[in-house]
Amino acid sequence: MSDVALKTNSDVTRFGGKIRIASALAALLLGPGLSGCILGSEKPELGLEVPATYREGGHHAPDAAVPALDWWRGFRSSELTKLMEAAQIYNLDIAVAIAQIIQADAQVGVSGAPLLPSVTGTGTVENQHFGSSSAAQSSSGLGGSSSGGGSTFNSFNFGLTASYMLDFWGKNRATLYGAEESATVARYNREVVTLTTIVTVANTYFQVLAAQDELRVARRNLTAAERILALIKTQFAAGTASQLDLSQQEALVATVRASIPPLEVTLRQSIATLALLVARAPANFNVNGGGFAQLTVPRVTPGLPSELLYQRPDVRQAEAQLASSNFSVESARAAFFPQIQLTATTGVQSAALAALFGPGAWYYTLAAGLTQPLFDGFLLESQLKQAKGVQLQNLQAYRKAVLSAFTDVEKALVALAQFTRQEKLQADAVAASRKAFDVSETQFRGGTVNLLTVLQTEQTLFTAENTLVLVRLNKYLAASSLFQALGGGWTPDGKLSSLQP
Repeated sequence: MSDVALKTNSDVTRFGGKIRIASALAALLLGPGLSGCILGSEKPELGLEVPATYREGGHHAPDAAVPALDWWRGFRSSELTKLMEAAQIYNLDIAVAIAQIIQADAQVGVSGAPLLPSVTGTGTVENQHFGSSSAAQSSSGLGGSSSGGGSTFNSFNFGLTASYMLDFWGKNRATLYGAEESATVARYNREVVTLTTIVTVANTYFQVLAAQDELRVARRNLTAAERILALIKTQFAAGTASQLDLSQQEALVATVRASIPPLEVTLRQSIATLALLVARAPANFNVNGGGFAQLTVPRVTPGLPSELLYQRPDVRQAEAQLASSNFSVESARAAFFPQIQLTATTGVQSAALAALFGPGAWYYTLAAGLTQPLFDGFLLESQLKQAKGVQLQNLQAYRKAVLSAFTDVEKALVALAQFTRQEKLQADAVAASRKAFDVSETQFRGGTVNLLTVLQTEQTLFTAENTLVLVRLNKYLAASSLFQALGGGWTPDGKLSSLQP
């Protein structure tokens, strides 16, 4: 290339660079004023209905709604406590949630990268060979070696290239903020998974205790039924009892005996479920259990409904998800505005390696470019509509999460209060049924009542005892549900989101 051509291209480059730099400077002056209208411009109205108190809970101090972090210790079961601690350490669902936090944190770094300059180092070595005709037309000042068959030229180039996208409209910053909120969502999700896991451990452990209590009731009832059957057989041999009496009692004994295998299924399957929750192989895992008689229900009060918005990790998760979608809308809106790219290149270039770092080998270029979307088949408009749709979806999900939290507490309070009341009434029914059965058995031995009376009182006692076990199970399930509904002792770390009313 001739010196005139090089100079002309250089002038054009400088002139074009001045135009691009002037455009960049104009955007720099106008950008801050316009960007304030973009980032954080629109946030949806929450429209939340927060009651002053719970219908079932009465009036309590606000701090009464915060259970202890180790609330399960209130059940007074050392085995349950060990299972809870093991689940928090070894549970695989919690491990997955922790891995998702790592991914979300990495995504924050990915989203924040466009806010920083990009610098790239380059280095090239070229060797070019031209034929004799081309060599005759080439300038002799480029350096190289000539031979009868043509010329060979060397070129050495080492440089740095830096580029930076000016974020006037807040597009990249909104993307970063959205990623940060998504990382917050991942952290709240970990708390939700942990709370769900430990409540599942508690409920499954209660299922084990209920199955053990039902087995004890069934075996005790089987012993009583077999005792009556032995008495009837004695009377049948003496001719004072009929075959019908004998067959009826044999049917009752067989029925009670047949009720034991399903209870064994429930017991063993519940133990296997507990093994999974603590990441153990079922074959190497066992639970001693015992019964509900060794447990107590911790006292818990609901406090104020407004405090629940801070104590429930699932509510905070929905809140952070809504905040993330707000930033997604802002990023999609900012995509309609021009993008300004700054680029700078510097380095050294020479035809000889020895002269590569000499004064004449250094060069640099500066450039500013502006890109404005004109027509893209309504892509940007559709992306904005999609982001707004996700924002609306997350808004409704947040509203539902808040109302569901209030509903969960109300339902748990109702269940705990009524099952506690039913337990007392059912215990009275069991005591009365046992007394009636004992009296009828004594009178039957004395011949003052018939077998039908004994069968009725016997079946009534069996049913009452089984019902009492189920009522106690429901009471403890309601207690764990109440702890879960109140956030399970979880308290948020860090500042509250601006979405919080």
